[in-house]
Amino acid sequence: MSGSGWVEAFLEMMAVERASARNTLTAYGKDLVDAQAFLGARGRDLAAASVEDIESYFAALSDRGLSPATAARRRAAVRQFYRFVLGEGWRSDDPSRRVEAPKKGRPLPKVLSRAEVDAIIASASARDGTQGLRLGCMVELAYASGLRISELTALPLAVLARDPAYLIVKGKGGKERLAPLNAAARTAVKAYLEVRKGFLPKGDAANPWLFPSRGKGGRLTPRRFAQLLDEAAVDAGIDPARVSPHVLRHAFATHLLEGGADLRVVQKLLGHADIATTQIYTHVAGDRLAEVVATKHPLAKKS
Repeated sequence: MSGSGWVEAFLEMMAVERASARNTLTAYGKDLVDAQAFLGARGRDLAAASVEDIESYFAALSDRGLSPATAARRRAAVRQFYRFVLGEGWRSDDPSRRVEAPKKGRPLPKVLSRAEVDAIIASASARDGTQGLRLGCMVELAYASGLRISELTALPLAVLARDPAYLIVKGKGGKERLAPLNAAARTAVKAYLEVRKGFLPKGDAANPWLFPSRGKGGRLTPRRFAQLLDEAAVDAGIDPARVSPHVLRHAFATHLLEGGADLRVVQKLLGHADIATTQIYTHVAGDRLAEVVATKHPLAKKS
């Protein structure tokens, strides 16, 4: 099968298995056609591309004057495509994967800005019909409460049936903690509950999970949520390599600290046993605050 045939199969998989929105499929199609054209000029195609070919394409995106969002989306489309190809066994390698040298020390968590989180929530909610209500609800809950992905997908319906102001979450080691719900998350939950029955497995009206699924486990899996979140990031013009369910948890913690929250409070909200684990967010928040002062303060502008 040629590279074009692979692209066709990839887009079909996105449409059927992942129920991708039409604009996502259109964007991926255009991006992969662009990559094919670049490789064609080098006498290659997506099927036979080497690591050097793909790295050259990624580098060329930056040199063509494209907006950062467009360039990021095209790189993301190529990476998603090769993950699919690798999974199908059509290639034994992924030429889009870049292996970085290990860094010394503990890496700082990836963080999204508040505007980026808002954009992801908006693109998730904009998906067609019930899919948008479910994904928008999941993203709102993850960001509003700092839930781990395992905690989010394991939420029972009973804990949200009465519109609570907070959740009692069972985290690592079986320890319980309170997780707050803001007004936006509660509104998203109400809207989703109106259509939840559409996701129930056939003949399983008593399904206990908040996010049921027709899969074997009876509930949406962390992997599936991560895939849907990637698609929402692409639709929002954000590189999905910067986005994951855990990054939403990082954003929750960092934005709280930027807003002046006490470190001990954030530790309790995240369910960290050791405050040293939470302290890493102070470095991220500190860097962001320093950047604001350096770019927005009147004296900094004069200098």
